[in-house]
Amino acid sequence: QLQLVESGGGLVQPGGSLRLSCAGSGFTLDTSAIGWFRQAPGKESEAVLCIDASGGTTTYADSVKGRFTVSRANAKNTVYLQMNSLRSEDTGVYVCARRRYPYCDWTDYNYWGQGTQVTFSS
Repeated sequence: QLQLVESGGGLVQPGGSLRLSCAGSGFTLDTSAIGWFRQAPGKESEAVLCIDASGGTTTYADSVKGRFTVSRANAKNTVYLQMNSLRSEDTGVYVCARRRYPYCDWTDYNYWGQGTQVTFSS
């Protein structure tokens, strides 16, 4: 079965950090671009970051620049999203997706994970 599985979400305080993981099952991730998307309550889904097959990254959400980074661990068939200096507006469901092509863009993602929730505690 071909699937992506996210993990690492949870409860966090403003200023805290989390590392989300996106593990591939049934296919390898190292030949495709992998994107991270998020959906906040009551808002549309937005693209956050993407890493291409060669390891180059593209940041789509201006609000995460300087705070979020994406990386690969090909031996583990996993892509990570490191989130630092978290803000309350970062809350939402974070989903990873595998693109049809090895380079990043907004569209043409053909496999999506179920998502992992990031929630802020007051």
